[in-house]
Amino acid sequence: MKQPNAMKPRKKRRKSGGAALSAQFAPPDRLQYAALPWRDVDGLEIMLVSSRDTKRWIIPKGWPMAGRSGSATAAIEAIEEAGLLGAISQQPIGYFSYSKRFSRSIQLCQVEVYSLRVVRQREHWPEKHERVTKWFPAVEAMDVISDPELCDLIARFIRVYDGEIGC
Repeated sequence: MKQPNAMKPRKKRRKSGGAALSAQFAPPDRLQYAALPWRDVDGLEIMLVSSRDTKRWIIPKGWPMAGRSGSATAAIEAIEEAGLLGAISQQPIGYFSYSKRFSRSIQLCQVEVYSLRVVRQREHWPEKHERVTKWFPAVEAMDVISDPELCDLIARFIRVYDGEIGC
């Protein structure tokens, strides 16, 4: 699957000494890793979790963890936020960005997303009493998500999934 919304190269700028910097990727203000949890039970379903503050439907995501890859971090977030266990992709399936509110600012967050084929949901998990989890038919998941870039990523995932399965 293509990497949508991949970070764009930063334009060259000059250091105070006048030497030009080479083109490099512009980092977002913040980087997070996420799992897109899915299963196939009479059709593709996607699990969404409620955000803690606004109760919007989102996917499990979190900040980088020292010594952990993006996929490992995404898998851990899926366990902590939704109790999900399964097979995580080693390569990201896409990216999306959103504006995150902090106590004193709003910052752009870039989210690297990994596919998580869910095998089971634990009976207990760390954030069970802080969030709601729900399986949605894939197209319905797109309807309840308020973030347009995440919705687009899910739409692309559905198209790739349908193409691979031959539906």
